[in-house]
Amino acid sequence: MHRLTDEYEALRKSVEEFSRDVVAPVIADYYERCAFPYDIVAQMGRMGLFGLPIPEEYGGMGGDYFALCLALEELARVDSSVAITLEAAVSLGAMPVYRFGTAAQKQEWLPRLTSGETLGAFGLTEPGGGSDVPGGMRTTAALDAGEWVVNGSKAFITNSGTDITGFVAVAAITGRRERADGSPAPEISTVIVPSGTPGFTVSKKYSKVGWSASDTRELSFADCRVPEANLLGGRGRGYAQFLQTLDEGRVAIAALSVGLAQGCVDECLRYVKERRAFGQEIGRYQAIQFKVADMEVRAHTARLAYYHAAEKMLAGEPFKKEAAIAKLVSSNAAMDNARDATQIFGGYGFMNEFPVGRFYRDAKILEIGEGTSEVQRMLIARQLGMPA
Repeated sequence: MHRLTDEYEALRKSVEEFSRDVVAPVIADYYERCAFPYDIVAQMGRMGLFGLPIPEEYGGMGGDYFALCLALEELARVDSSVAITLEAAVSLGAMPVYRFGTAAQKQEWLPRLTSGETLGAFGLTEPGGGSDVPGGMRTTAALDAGEWVVNGSKAFITNSGTDITGFVAVAAITGRRERADGSPAPEISTVIVPSGTPGFTVSKKYSKVGWSASDTRELSFADCRVPEANLLGGRGRGYAQFLQTLDEGRVAIAALSVGLAQGCVDECLRYVKERRAFGQEIGRYQAIQFKVADMEVRAHTARLAYYHAAEKMLAGEPFKKEAAIAKLVSSNAAMDNARDATQIFGGYGFMNEFPVGRFYRDAKILEIGEGTSEVQRMLIARQLGMPA
């Protein structure tokens, strides 16, 4: 998969052009206002980007997850807020419904999700939980008279409070079970909670360091009642489902990280030909050349890592280790390239009007979201057979 097929290349090129011609001229204004780019999202919907890996019978494009990754990389070369909006909407919103939903749930939600008319969100992380998902989970869902009664809160949930958000798939404790060693463990299930359901409260948007044009909020549930049929997947299968979703999502975040890393190279290549210091273009100085060369090496290496993980995923082979490697390598590349690009731009790199300023602010979260860098190292070590 290191050489793109004509079909993949056509998709990559179309998203590259869209990012350059539609997103780039306006996204700085959205970013400065911390405003969600509804018109850009609508155009992405008309392009079919929200349905790339979903079958045509549900309104999707009938493509695959690698196609989504290519789109994310090209969007993130220009802006990560738009890219993460697409990533979360597809891999965290639509894919769980497609993978685990009933026929009725798929018919109800997927056509709207694939068109971009509606966004779905993924409610996993909790304010006191962080990376310790099962141990830190406090949100509960109890059956009562044919309805799930949800209580608890979630934190850092992307796409959860926009005007077009349709639902949040909420991970909740629905009972207790016994581990093989006899110790108790929470039974975690997933329940679809539509936006506007009484008892479901969406807090105001976070004031974030980066991703300022994306929607991220804290959610709370107080005796929030939804039909029993809103269970997504099997009861007690919620945590396993989310782990599968996160493995796929890490490949997508790796692609987004590669886009940011490559975008830093793009911006620097333009700038070093324009900026003059001490009588010549700064691109003539070997110190600058070496720095940009290192940036390209990081982006190229990280791209190969996510291509390899995607290749194994599409082949139906185990890819947990490769996804973790791709996410770790790519997020490091994004952070390192953003720092070096800011240094090359000097004082201008510290100004939000320049893309590298936004890239620097956006890069850090890539080492945290979808599993921290420490979690990725833990996963890699376990896949190598080291003790848990």
